[in-house]
Amino acid sequence: MEPKKQEEPIPEPPKVNLAVIYYSSTGTNHQMAEWAVAGGKEAGAEVKLLKIPEWAPQSAIDSNPAWRAHMDATKDIPEVTLHDLEWADAIIFSVPTRFGNVPGQVKQFLDTTGGLWFHGKLANKVVSAMTSAQNAHGGQEQTIMQLYTTMHHWGAIVVPPGYTDPVIFGAGGNPYGTSVTVNQEGKMVEDVSGAVQHQAKRTVTVAQWVKNSKQ
Repeated sequence: MEPKKQEEPIPEPPKVNLAVIYYSSTGTNHQMAEWAVAGGKEAGAEVKLLKIPEWAPQSAIDSNPAWRAHMDATKDIPEVTLHDLEWADAIIFSVPTRFGNVPGQVKQFLDTTGGLWFHGKLANKVVSAMTSAQNAHGGQEQTIMQLYTTMHHWGAIVVPPGYTDPVIFGAGGNPYGTSVTVNQEGKMVEDVSGAVQHQAKRTVTVAQWVKNSKQ
């Protein structure tokens, strides 16, 4: 009687590389990015937390104690590079709204991605976005859609949260990406931590499907 052949173990699928990229002056979008990191890790991704470089003059930063304090508290978080974009299978952006659009710092960084775009290095990246504003109609949806316009030019795969989980309704019900209102004291009005983590997990799940299909 021949010995039973040992079945070879099925290899684990490769982990999704998730870059959580944020811009934040006083901390709201940094906190949202931290929640996205937690959700991404829970979904099994290899995660990098990265900040978009600040180019506002020091005098402007120093004129706002909350801005100065946040800059000092996050000085050790690495700044995003083009190499990070190439490394990532999935990207989550967390940025505030500025007049219904992304902040200039974010636009400046996105404008440096032309070389990667030209060589097809950004195609099929799985992307999602989040934002914040001082009032519910302060351009939250528009800011996310403006960011997604760039992602469409990349040839990226945009993954909005839609209404895929009840937690989204408790966070304000934004189907384009989690958004939060910030009051005059700088505190978040809605509880969005669960919605952010759901959005991150959903993004990683779709990125895993895409990555597995390429194997």
